[in-house]
Amino acid sequence: KIFQAIVSCVGRDGTIYIIPKSSEIALSSLMTEIQNTFKGLGLLIPYCWKKGEACVVRGSDTMWYRGQVVEVCGSTLQVQYIDHGYVESIPQCHLYPTTFYTGIPPFCIPCQLYKTLPIGNFWQQDAVGCLQELLTNEEVEIHVEKLPDNPWDKLSISLYFGGISLSSFMAHQKYCVAEDCQDVQKLGLLAGDTCVSPSYMLPPLPVPGDLFPVRVTHLVSPKEVYICLDPSENLTQQSATEGAASCESESLDEALKWCNKIVESLPLLRNFEKELPCLAEYVDGFWYRAKLLSIIQLVPVQILVQFVDYGTYLVAPTNRLRHIPYCLLKYPARAVRVLLAGFKPASDDTNMKRIPYSPEWSLNALWAMVDCVEGKHLSASILTLSPEVTISLYGDDKNLVHLKLIEMGFAELDE
Repeated sequence: KIFQAIVSCVGRDGTIYIIPKSSEIALSSLMTEIQNTFKGLGLLIPYCWKKGEACVVRGSDTMWYRGQVVEVCGSTLQVQYIDHGYVESIPQCHLYPTTFYTGIPPFCIPCQLYKTLPIGNFWQQDAVGCLQELLTNEEVEIHVEKLPDNPWDKLSISLYFGGISLSSFMAHQKYCVAEDCQDVQKLGLLAGDTCVSPSYMLPPLPVPGDLFPVRVTHLVSPKEVYICLDPSENLTQQSATEGAASCESESLDEALKWCNKIVESLPLLRNFEKELPCLAEYVDGFWYRAKLLSIIQLVPVQILVQFVDYGTYLVAPTNRLRHIPYCLLKYPARAVRVLLAGFKPASDDTNMKRIPYSPEWSLNALWAMVDCVEGKHLSASILTLSPEVTISLYGDDKNLVHLKLIEMGFAELDE
């Protein structure tokens, strides 16, 4: 069985406690009922607590939770929150013995990684810290591998985050040995480690003539831009291609979020082959999918990269380039380079400041085009697919965007 779950906590022994997404509504309803039933403080009179006794416990957020006494230690008790898994030392005045709700099974499930042997036969403190930082309160994909003989024992699972196997990742970090070597080979390899050069897939494009929503993510010149299909905007009924693109976009965002969490564990890039996929750190501190274009400087080494989901460029030092996990290569690049049809530079544009790499256009024309497309609800229609992808681009007023440039004297019609 495969299902989505939230990791509620990771125990000190490395036990992973999960709450299935399908149980969230029922747990929320139970929590509401408990808050309505129990008011005020805990039990203020002396009481002889016993190990294993059911109770409700008032947490640090002043909410009441179902609990179970794990150990009695004088005036404080070790109590496990049975619907979330974590154990805390709680003063007796924050507890209340109860037989309410004992017939409802715990909502969290204790789990262990299937065929995964921790170094030293138990999870070391630094490994547990890694698991806690990586997984706590995150949504993951669970593959049930083996049911326990005793229903109260741990469920044996394979856990995936952003398409990456947790067992493979922990083995790569030298915290454990994963017995399923094939899984490690399949998911643990990093792009660039093999003799076969990986590459990004091109995104599927709509049929020429169809109108579809787009966002302009980067302008090279008023004529040459990078666009992304924008399935969040529905001009007409969403096509199957756009629907698939929307799902893939959400999955890619999730995978990138996870890769940013583990980025320090990914090795720095040492192979600078042209077009090689990699992860590159942008000026906002986040890491994005990119490809190498050229070496700009040798001492110190500076590499020109392009972010494939936006079209933008960056000159980066080698410490801002890392190997990319293969799971990020299964998603097509989002940004598509296109030429805009219907106009050309104005022959009488006398502005002296020109675009250095495209001197037929003035800088004023470029900034005018930025104003036309930035933050706008745009749509496009493909005219040709080869030798270049050529489109007509329409603004949120349904008029061709280049008409504004013609009106301002920066461009003229091109028949």
